[in-house]
Amino acid sequence: MSQSLTQAAQAASAPDDEASDDVVAKVARRLIPFLVIGFIVAYLDRVNIGFAALKMNKEMGFTPEFFGAAAGVFFLGYCLFEAPSNYILHRVGARIWIARIMISWGAISALTAFVWSGASFVGLRLALGFAEAGFAPGVILYLTYWIPAAQRARILGAFLFAVPLASAFGAPISGSLLGTMDGVGGISGWRWLFLIEAAPAIVLGVVAFFYLPDCPREAKWLTHDERELLQARLDAERRPASEGENHWRALRNPRVFVLGAAYFGIVVSLYGVGFWLPQIISTFGVGVVAAGFLTAIPYVFGVLAMALWGWLSDAREERVAHTSAVALIACFGLAASAAYAEAPFLAMAALSVASMGTLAALPTFWSLTTLTLAGADLVVGVALVNSIGNLSGFVGPYFVGWLKGATGDFSHALLGLVVGPLLTAALLPRIAKGDWRALIRWPAVKRRA
Repeated sequence: MSQSLTQAAQAASAPDDEASDDVVAKVARRLIPFLVIGFIVAYLDRVNIGFAALKMNKEMGFTPEFFGAAAGVFFLGYCLFEAPSNYILHRVGARIWIARIMISWGAISALTAFVWSGASFVGLRLALGFAEAGFAPGVILYLTYWIPAAQRARILGAFLFAVPLASAFGAPISGSLLGTMDGVGGISGWRWLFLIEAAPAIVLGVVAFFYLPDCPREAKWLTHDERELLQARLDAERRPASEGENHWRALRNPRVFVLGAAYFGIVVSLYGVGFWLPQIISTFGVGVVAAGFLTAIPYVFGVLAMALWGWLSDAREERVAHTSAVALIACFGLAASAAYAEAPFLAMAALSVASMGTLAALPTFWSLTTLTLAGADLVVGVALVNSIGNLSGFVGPYFVGWLKGATGDFSHALLGLVVGPLLTAALLPRIAKGDWRALIRWPAVKRRA
């Protein structure tokens, strides 16, 4: 009798589940394209100095070591302000705060066109980090207000597509701007690059203020029944809130710091390669415009890997082994790119494999993080994980620049970056089991979403 009652309850809930899935799909169609475009612009404004450096370093007299450190200074400001930024977003709402972030980073990015010394460049990179802080973790937090856990890896993957898309589309655009705008109006091409690519952020910031509702109940483009159905499903998953709950208690949660270290391992390879990829490719003897198109290739493969891997992770309801496996693939790609640094075709193939492994890890990692942290820990915890991980945005470019200056080529630096994703693959099983024994049997670890 009890079995038949259970089956009847499951059958009755099936239509509601299908209906809520339809609502989630409707939400994704509405929010994700705009958020992806915003993140593309953010990421492009963050890394376009990799192209500017092809001309800027010589004109300004920047050494590889200085450029690597100055490029990474962005992440010091970014990491310091991320947790406070997420807290403010949670308090004032995503609509106001995301608009503020986009407008301020666009203005500072445009000012980078007017740098006159090394000190001014470092100062503006630091200010850009403060301005943009909180955008990526803010959007990840924002999506937890809209997307149930079962669909989260795919939806987060759709948002994080912006990382490879920004480089896949932005690299040819940046290379073309650098080549065609050089000398126009008596202004260097790299200065035009900063000015032109900053404008979309300001425009999108204004649009965000009017376009983004803070939560499902404010979405006028959903029907009343759709709003209530989606909110009920999200509330059922969420840990109950308590009066005066302390969002800052995440600072005492050891899992936050282990997750941050694991994310550091992923991102150190992403930025360590990303900031230098145009210059790595220029060693193949190609021009600025050709380097722009070639830089896009690894990221095109990265887009495909993210889509496939996010889908597989959701289908199998597993996060830990999926993230660890592609982190190991990234290790292989980085090691192979170092080994074949003198063979352009093989080096590009290896860099594409590294890109696929690194980028495919992002949606499954963030799905795991939002499942591991919940309740009061989610607001500040997501930002803190992102902050710790993005410290690698300073370490990676500086490390590559330092080794490039010391050895005269990029192969040693690429080999050194292998340590990053290897760290990720080693740490994630600890998140699943809570002890180091999981490191021995990580392939058997299964984390249900």
